[in-house]
Amino acid sequence: MKKILITGGAGFIGSHVVRMFVNKYPEYQIYNLDNLTYAGNLENLTDIENASNYTFLKGDITEEEYIDSIFLKYKFDSVIHLAAESHVDRSITDPLAFAKTNILGTMVLLNSFKNLWKNDWEGKRFYHVSTDEVYGTLGETGLFTENTSYDPNSPYSASKASSDHFVRAYGETYGMPFVISNCSNNYGANQFPEKLIPLFINNIIHNKALPVYGDGKYTRDWLYVVDHANAIDLVFHKGIDKETYNIGGFNEWQNIDLIQLLCKQMDEKLGRKKGTSAQLITYVKDRPGHDLRYAIDASKIHKELGWKPSVTFEQGLAKTIDWYLENKEWMERIVSGEYEKYYNKQYQ
Repeated sequence: MKKILITGGAGFIGSHVVRMFVNKYPEYQIYNLDNLTYAGNLENLTDIENASNYTFLKGDITEEEYIDSIFLKYKFDSVIHLAAESHVDRSITDPLAFAKTNILGTMVLLNSFKNLWKNDWEGKRFYHVSTDEVYGTLGETGLFTENTSYDPNSPYSASKASSDHFVRAYGETYGMPFVISNCSNNYGANQFPEKLIPLFINNIIHNKALPVYGDGKYTRDWLYVVDHANAIDLVFHKGIDKETYNIGGFNEWQNIDLIQLLCKQMDEKLGRKKGTSAQLITYVKDRPGHDLRYAIDASKIHKELGWKPSVTFEQGLAKTIDWYLENKEWMERIVSGEYEKYYNKQYQ
């Protein structure tokens, strides 16, 4: 029986990974560690919260004594580490919070894992989930590969780059088995509405402005979150120790083109006149250090592990919009803060 600690499992990507592992591997014991900060929401996991192979643990990955205590109590043989501060805009206003969670928090987990197992590494694995933003920015051509040099440009990407290095350092220094994956922009159900797609869906529903940075020509590679969870499953089970796997959607979009597509689909689904939502687009002052383009070469994970996206972006976006339209109450509770009452009812 594997005992897997998944950090950040009440967040956007984490909740999809937790759900997949709980449902797909009933013989595993899955422990979800989340501090339930603003982006952690246990409503994301109501469908599996009573599963016999699932345990929720509320805690902060930077609290060394607490992390040591749960490693000693539950004897996790594997860690899938997703917990992180992840929004670039927030990192610009509060960089120290990103350094604390993303760097120190990762080191605390690594240290507890090392201290628990010492040199008994057979059957153990530390899986660190990272971002393509550690590579910096691209020009109009080229792709990020697993061998691209790190060149982070924001406090967020710098903190993730540092955590990647510490994972590798623990692997080399202590022999800890690890894998790392660096993913592109995720989208899908349950995403906190500070991110572009859920923010704009919510704003269109309420006829609010759609703020677009600069000229809107920043380019990102978009990855459907369910496809990312499938990739994490493959890397965890079949990835080679000490290897990095880039996970991308083979799916580049300039922000303004994505927003125009989103507006078009929203008009169709809301029964509005064509072009109605696009009238809400408002260009705003660019943010500092804004990377021009990210694009991932995901050929390694495709060739070695057989992974590829299951949906086109148009299909995935349509599924995402449908989920938000069918779950308006979820969004309203997030925006209003009402979802905190659920935490109190369940765990306090």
